[in-house]
Amino acid sequence: MTVPRLVIAAPSSGSGKTTVATGLMAAFTERGLAVSPHKAGPDYIDPGYHALATGRPGRNLDSFMSGPELIGPLFAHGSAGCDLAVVEGVMGLYDGAAGRGELASTAQVAKLLRAPVVLVVDASSQSRSVAALAHGFASFDPQVRIGGVILNKVGSDRHEVMLREALEEAGMPVLGVLRRVPQVAAPSRHLGLVPVAERRADALASVAALAEQVRAGCDLEALMALARTAPPLDCEAWDPARVPEGEAWHDPAADAGRRPVVAVAGGPAFTFSYAEHAELLTAAGARVVTFDPLRDEALPAGTAGLVIGGGFPEMYAPELSANTPLRAAVAAFAASGAPVAAECAGLLYLAGSLDGKPMCGVLDADARMSDRLTLGYREAVAISDSPLAPAGTRLRGHEFHRTVIDPGAGNAPDGSGAAPAWGFTHPERRVEGFVRGGVHASYLHTHWAAQPSVAWRFVAAARAAAGSASGSGSDAG
Repeated sequence: MTVPRLVIAAPSSGSGKTTVATGLMAAFTERGLAVSPHKAGPDYIDPGYHALATGRPGRNLDSFMSGPELIGPLFAHGSAGCDLAVVEGVMGLYDGAAGRGELASTAQVAKLLRAPVVLVVDASSQSRSVAALAHGFASFDPQVRIGGVILNKVGSDRHEVMLREALEEAGMPVLGVLRRVPQVAAPSRHLGLVPVAERRADALASVAALAEQVRAGCDLEALMALARTAPPLDCEAWDPARVPEGEAWHDPAADAGRRPVVAVAGGPAFTFSYAEHAELLTAAGARVVTFDPLRDEALPAGTAGLVIGGGFPEMYAPELSANTPLRAAVAAFAASGAPVAAECAGLLYLAGSLDGKPMCGVLDADARMSDRLTLGYREAVAISDSPLAPAGTRLRGHEFHRTVIDPGAGNAPDGSGAAPAWGFTHPERRVEGFVRGGVHASYLHTHWAAQPSVAWRFVAAARAAAGSASGSGSDAG
């Protein structure tokens, strides 16, 4: 594939990658280009702003969770038919999984995509030193091609002149200069930016302002010319419809007219989801229907499988608790033995309570906010058979939360116990999560593209649940 592409990186977090990447995506989209947005790393929030800027799903490229071998195919899948692809990096350019060298770094993603890098530099507290910084990043790994610099938070015309003169001496092109515009910044809280779903009107205004700032301060023609220097990428696009090996999976085409309904939680409280998950569920034969636990008082008609992903339920605990009819419906659905997959926020929602507010009571556990941030990549093995994976399945994931679960409060509807979901093998050894009946609930975020059998197994369980309910869980497609 030959789609032009750029990787937007920085020396460190907080330099302005999201500002520049989102602004570039929006500015090029306004020019009539089909722009494919991507984010290096496991972040769920930035891709929401990318999607708003481009009108296309924001997609993640995480070489720890998916493996380096899937970076090219996932990129090719997301950028098919596009005029330009923009990849926002993670952390500093060379920062990745702790103790794993370049693994999961922006630099590794750029090399795997053979993409030129634009370095966004916070120039607010430097002048000539910017040349030494740019030179160091450009020479650290000769396989990483830095095509130019965008200077962020430049204070004045005189400051800009000094920065440009220094970079000219170093032979580093300046592709843009952005002044300090604090009103464009998006609000943030304990896990990063506030998601788009919680501030859509304001987010649209922010993205429009970023596009205007980038148009005014960046050389879009030079950036597009740099993107076109990316050589062809020799890989086959990832295909969600490719049937996983190892089991005799049901053929979705065999009864395409009757697909089990898989309900996926959405709305402001549950915003964390990878685009490929819904694509995999659909390819495996499900009809994916989104519902909002803040507003909907019942699960979608015919629900045979339930997916509750990550988000910020702690910000909406009173509202979630007040929706008593839905909490009761979720508890009854889980008690039926039908498959339920809950990640992080979903785990909290299934607990007996969250910060003292009653939740669904599916799990014999209570959740509460904590001062401690739990963050990092994990290697895990499934301890128990579940609708997601058989015991012994190994995969990689990511934890990112400021809540803790206190098990054993005795508030499960039937008082029965649960087995652990995962045994973490790296970087620390411990068990985590809950498996009970058809419920799999865990803090661990996973990327199903790396293990498509997760989606196919889940849909198979939903199909079985629909069948056992005499077809009440199936719906015409």
